[in-house]
Amino acid sequence: MNDLSKAKARSLELEENSFLDQYGDRPVLEDKEVEGLQVLKDGMWQTVPVIPHALVVNLGGLMQVMTNGMFKSPLHTVLTNANKLGMSIAVFDEPEAEKEIGPVDHLVDHMRPRLYRSVRNFAAFNYECFQKGKDSLKELRI
Repeated sequence: MNDLSKAKARSLELEENSFLDQYGDRPVLEDKEVEGLQVLKDGMWQTVPVIPHALVVNLGGLMQVMTNGMFKSPLHTVLTNANKLGMSIAVFDEPEAEKEIGPVDHLVDHMRPRLYRSVRNFAAFNYECFQKGKDSLKELRI
């Protein structure tokens, strides 16, 4: 998944390690195929099609913050199927707690002002917001 993180950075014309540098030395792990994935689009739940041998990656709120909103974190859910046994594996790539997470400097300028404040221990912050029924991205929004 480090290659995927580098590709995301290159797609935004950033240095390859722009996102990995914020994670620290922990590897970014690969997600597996997940049946029943749905995303909220235009106020309606849309099923993400299963493509054989494809990797579905939800970038999550962390990448939305680091890309200053250029990559979006979709509201999503995973449904169960009463007629077919399915398996979902969620893998979260979280930075080391002491690392400060915020928009990459090269994605902030006078045309695209900083949208999010920086935060340390993103995982704990995100979990705390969830427990309080708050949206962590809205809480970090400037």
